Parts: sequence; C-alpha cells; structure tokens
Amino acid sequence: MELYTSNRNSNLSSPAGGQGACIIGGGLAGLALSIQLAKAGYKVFLFEKEKYPFHKVCGEYISLESWNFIEQLGLPLSEMNLPIIQKLIVSSPGGKIIESNLDLGGFGISRYLLDYELSKIARQNGVEIFEETKVNDIVFENDVFAISTSAINVQSKIVAGTFGKRSNIDVKWSRSFIKKKNSKLNNYIGVKYHVQTQFAPGTIALHNFKNGYCGISEIENDKYCLCYLTTAENLKANNNSISDMEKNVLQKNPHLKKIFSSSTFLYQSPVTFHR
Repeated sequence: MELYTSNRNSNLSSPAGGQGACIIGGGLAGLALSIQLAKAGYKVFLFEKEKYPFHKVCGEYISLESWNFIEQLGLPLSEMNLPIIQKLIVSSPGGKIIESNLDLGGFGISRYLLDYELSKIARQNGVEIFEETKVNDIVFENDVFAISTSAINVQSKIVAGTFGKRSNIDVKWSRSFIKKKNSKLNNYIGVKYHVQTQFAPGTIALHNFKNGYCGISEIENDKYCLCYLTTAENLKANNNSISDMEKNVLQKNPHLKKIFSSSTFLYQSPVTFHR
C-alpha cells in the first residue's frame, strides 16, 4: 500500500511492505495513532490545522488508566513530576458541596505540553506532520481516498479522520448534525484559562452555575487549568462580554467567586470556542 502526492512526484512507500496511511487531525487521537502506525512500519502523513504547541479548550485531567498507554507511546510521564489527582469536589450553583475519593484517580497535564511532546515523538518515529495545513476535502473513488489540503494533495488507501466534530469537513459533507438548527441545548461556548492559585492539591473540582459548570485541577509547573462550559444565551444576556458573564453568572457560586478573585491569570485573554 502506498502514498502518492500530486505535487511531489515521489513514491512515499515505507520499507515495511509499502504501507501508508493519512491522519486528519493532530490531537491526542491522531498523534497516538500516528505513533502506533509508524512503529508498526507504516509511512504516515498527519495533517493539523494549527501549529504546535497550541492551547485547546478542554479540561486537563486524564484518568490514570491511560498512564501506561501514553508511556508506551514514548512519553516518560513518570519523569515529569505531574500532579496525581485522587479527590473530587462538586458544588451546586449556591455553593453546597459534596466530596468523593477517586478510586482510580488521574493526573494533570496541559494539552499544550502533551500534544507538543507527542508531536515530537511522532516525528522521531518518522511521521511526516503538516502543520498549519487545512484539509479541504476527502473523496473516496476507485478504492482510494483522494485528500486535498492547503499544502499538498495526497492519495491513500488508508485514512483516519481524528478531527473534532463540526469541522470544515463536516460542513462540506453536510453531515446531519450540521444541518440541525441551533437551540439553547446545542448552542454553547467553552472558555479556558491557565491560572496560578491556592487550591487543594490532588483535587479536581466541578463548580456548577446557571446553565453551566466550571472545572479546576492542577497541571504541570504549579499551574491550574480553569475551564468552563455554558450556553451562548448566558453570554448574550451579558452583553456578549465574557468578563461580565463571569462576574454576573459564574461568581454567584461562592467557590468560583473565590477562585476568580484570588487567582493570577496567565493568559492575556482566554481560549474560547463557540458551537
């Protein structure tokens, strides 16, 4: 099985039987798959629209059941002095809390660091990563996928789509969830910060507020991930101002008020998404 490019005029088959694969999306799934395929002898192209390292709107708590798998990919988590998280706190919008131990537990690491380190491991294993490369379309004809991108055009018999939902490809393909009209249930925003703060070590908290929740947990280098999800209606009701919404909605939960008022915010502005 081989990879061909329309503007390189070269056969990119690998020594191990000429097997090749293309991966669309360079997040955790795409990077992990690319490393595994490369170790198995495949020639791998990976396309990512951003440039490493970059932030993503997400919580940064990972279950410990993934620890061995990530180390097998080549990332020495045991040497990185990462926080181990074994306690959960959940609060109501009014501030009442419940607490629980996390029997399996997890660890904290930013996607900024994790994806970047995995991208370096992928390259070390021979994966060719095309950063800042947007995939415009994927067409399957005559038992081959034709992939058109902003950088090159490729044909491959194996393609894995590891991109996020509602990508430009989903729009082009007119997938069913794209056609659904936005409502209060599916029109939402995510906001994420990295902060320095005083917070119980080894703990992850989920603090609820009107039409949303906010999580906080420790990551590398004594930093914390502070990330929340809410409806776009909440933002609209606060003059489309994130800071107004945080003050008027989130901080009605006293635990969030304390976090927002006592933390040092490490971004000039938050990382956001809107769907």
